[in-house]
Amino acid sequence: MCCFSGPVTFVRGTRIFARITEPGRQAIVYQMEFGAKQDLAMILPLPVAAGSDEKALKFIDLSGYKTFFQDLRSGFPQPIALASRAKSAPAAEAAVLEVKQVGSYEASFVPTVKDFERLDARFRLPVDAWKSLPQYADHGFAVFKLRSGEHEVHPMAFNFPSRHPDKLFFPTVHIHDGKVHAEEEFDHDLYCQVVRTGLFAMTRWDESDGLAKAFTKPEKAAGLIAPDAHVHHRSLVGKMKNEDIILGTA
Repeated sequence: MCCFSGPVTFVRGTRIFARITEPGRQAIVYQMEFGAKQDLAMILPLPVAAGSDEKALKFIDLSGYKTFFQDLRSGFPQPIALASRAKSAPAAEAAVLEVKQVGSYEASFVPTVKDFERLDARFRLPVDAWKSLPQYADHGFAVFKLRSGEHEVHPMAFNFPSRHPDKLFFPTVHIHDGKVHAEEEFDHDLYCQVVRTGLFAMTRWDESDGLAKAFTKPEKAAGLIAPDAHVHHRSLVGKMKNEDIILGTA
């Protein structure tokens, strides 16, 4: 879900990588370009395992591997087609959520919707937006605080305990203006690694010719890339149903 707490002038070139890094935990790496006239936050709802507390999600600093997605893309012999791109007060008893410095931005994990009260008001979505998204009522949320201006942020990375241990979740729902629309313009490149491809429906995905270690730098990826596995890729470009992508056995 590419969800912003305030208005943005543009969002483009979204790239997402997903992998099950250990039993019960999934990793996500996220990168995009955006423009905004004020500081704001990007919020990613996540299907965390029931009972996850605010320490359950682990942020990973990839500021030292800014070419993470360029390297992934280089593993595919045919050019990847790209679309033309245009540019309430906290409760008295609640402790403020921990803020971590992750590379060039600050990040927090919000374990439930009600815990948004523990964040600075600038970095929350309007309450009405969550009412329009009942599917996230029991989710946790990775929140990245971004500075105003036009930027390509370095890759944002984290892993979390997933309630769907045999599936891969891609946060692709859009909220760019505080409202939820049934359809949105997509400009996404999705990447993943699935060691046992027989468990996943990969018919819409391209597979890299070689192993990841041939075209990426696993030693710089903090264990996020499996060096001896192939990489899969899928593009989502154009007007599409505004929903998350879940890759599983169906």
